[in-house]
Amino acid sequence: MKNYLFRRMLQLMIVMILASFLTFGLTYISPSDPAEMILTSHDIVPTEELLEQTREEMGLNDPFIVQYGNWLKNLLSGDFGYSYSTRGPVADILAQRLYMTVRLALVSLLFLIVFSLSLGILSSIKKNTVVDIMIRGISFVGISIPTFWLGLILIYLFVVKCHWFKITDPNAIESVILPALTLSIPLIGRYIRQIRAAILEQYSQDYVVGARARGIRESKIIIKHILPNALMGIVTLLGLSVAVLLGGTVIVENIFSWPGLGSMALTAITYRDYPLLQSYVIFMTLIYVSINFIVDITIQTLDPRVSIIGGDMDEK
Repeated sequence: MKNYLFRRMLQLMIVMILASFLTFGLTYISPSDPAEMILTSHDIVPTEELLEQTREEMGLNDPFIVQYGNWLKNLLSGDFGYSYSTRGPVADILAQRLYMTVRLALVSLLFLIVFSLSLGILSSIKKNTVVDIMIRGISFVGISIPTFWLGLILIYLFVVKCHWFKITDPNAIESVILPALTLSIPLIGRYIRQIRAAILEQYSQDYVVGARARGIRESKIIIKHILPNALMGIVTLLGLSVAVLLGGTVIVENIFSWPGLGSMALTAITYRDYPLLQSYVIFMTLIYVSINFIVDITIQTLDPRVSIIGGDMDEK
């Protein structure tokens, strides 16, 4: 286990270094001049002499590998640079946007777990009944609805018509409900089907037949025996869903004017704000590789039968 943890940490570091190199390389070959953009952002007319001086101060005349080394050194020390569009430290902007994204992701995740688990279990228990058909129909509709259309419909129904929610103030408690529902409903539809299929697959296993033969209550069989085995494969998908939610969905955040990481990335692209965009890409890469690492460790902890050998997940 210790060797596996060491190898995974080493892989994580390699992925992060490659991602940082690729990110910096793409911005390096971009046609825009960082010196001109930073002068323009401070309302300074960029003359040729001033541009050359700014390039020298920013180290833009150094070779690529030297620029990358200095940028990576600053990044590791917590200096993410200054945003061209907001004229503030990138680290402060990331911290503010991260708080809003985590808040939205947690509420979305809560909706996802509660509704998908309850409806998925109910659908499997009531297999081929009216209840099952209705739940499968709801999940199909949830998967099929485009996110942007769903967000607009929710705004029209609950903001314009019913006046139940306000989306003008992101700091209000109720403002997070509609964007969280918009993010979670498609995922709920997908997870209902996966949970139903996973539970039904376990119903035919010998240990379930044996438990019933011993007279164990059906509810106890489901909770203590079927669910732990059925949901093992869902853990990986749930981890990826958490990464997606933390990444921020640009469409949803723009529809609801939610100041999260997704809308920040769109702003950085629009204004060619390279320091902000670079930090966003690195941060998102770190989130994805970290969550994948946590998922692997969680699976090993939840099911000791799974042995991690040579970096792969093998079942004993």
